[in-house]
Amino acid sequence: MAPRFEGVDFYDVGSLLSEEERAVRDTVRQWVDDRLLPVINQHYLEGRFPLQLVPQMAELGLFGANLPEEYGCAGLNNVAYGLIMQELERGDSGVRSFASVQGALVMYPIHAFGSEEQRKTWLPKMASGEVIGCFGLTEPDFGSNPGGMITTAREAAGGWVLNGAKMWITNGSTAKVAIIWAKTGALDDASSIRGFIVPTDTPGFSAKDQKGKLSLRASDTSELVLEDVKLGKDALLPGSKGLKSPLSCLTQARYGIAWGAVGAAMGCYDEALRYAKQRVMFGKPIAGFQLQQQRLVEMLSEITKAQLLVLQLGRLKDQGKASPQQVSLAKRNNVDMACDIAREARRLLGANGILAEYSAMRHLANLESVYTYEGTHDMHTLILGEEITGIGAFE
Repeated sequence: MAPRFEGVDFYDVGSLLSEEERAVRDTVRQWVDDRLLPVINQHYLEGRFPLQLVPQMAELGLFGANLPEEYGCAGLNNVAYGLIMQELERGDSGVRSFASVQGALVMYPIHAFGSEEQRKTWLPKMASGEVIGCFGLTEPDFGSNPGGMITTAREAAGGWVLNGAKMWITNGSTAKVAIIWAKTGALDDASSIRGFIVPTDTPGFSAKDQKGKLSLRASDTSELVLEDVKLGKDALLPGSKGLKSPLSCLTQARYGIAWGAVGAAMGCYDEALRYAKQRVMFGKPIAGFQLQQQRLVEMLSEITKAQLLVLQLGRLKDQGKASPQQVSLAKRNNVDMACDIAREARRLLGANGILAEYSAMRHLANLESVYTYEGTHDMHTLILGEEITGIGAFE
């Protein structure tokens, strides 16, 4: 059995956390070690999400953890929420993605844009894991340009009729409810985008698993098709309006990703360090060779900087001061950092690094998806470029 993870904290960042924040981190850390890591490799190889862990995650309060207690959620601050994402992704990006989608992309828009009746109906069921949700924004031909979506919602007698398709939808085939974004006006009018709560057993709604994935294999990824899906008036999220609404959901998810990527990097570094101390070559542990020490030092340096970055971002978010652009910087930096560390950890492990019993290759493959989703690395570059120069360069 692998040694228990003791943490990577060269600058004693843990001393900057509150007692509650440390307790949350340590509880999820232990759960990842005891429950997730022993099973995740097999699920990854078989291409299955570990659905049996959902009740345990719900019992720990991991779904919508930073939403109010009155709706059955944990009511934690954003730093504690980030630490949850960090520890989950130390286990696997797919498991963190599951929790991110459930909380940041489904529960959050219901809380932010829904009616009080919608909140009371859905949020407690989602916090308890009774209802799994998915978020339908990306389309087959509209990824980085969500405003170009062609899914439509037209008013009909007693409600709405939705038509369209969504692609790369996490939790799509297991979800009982979907948040679908559609245009209620002309296709060239992004201001007409509204959000809808769509039970997945509604006639005309279907989900098909995406086959052939080489990344995020322990995660359900689907295509959603909506063919004359009839909904009542109460399906509309009344507070949603325009592209700004789904983009604000993505900001919530990107915040969690910035923390999660740190966890993946920490897991890779910890594994590489342990391996380097144990693996003997030319008569001594490879940790005693300059090349491997340089690798480990670079890993530790980048992780330490990223830990401080997300902690400050979390404090700003808890003060209501964090901007979407600051979240973009953290997502861009930390995912890129984690990709580099996973690759270097894999190389340090040599041939053993491609085996499923080690985590580096799995993290490396997963992080290639994280690098792309919730805004590609390049799109976040342009978001930041516009912020600091005042000149947009998207076209």
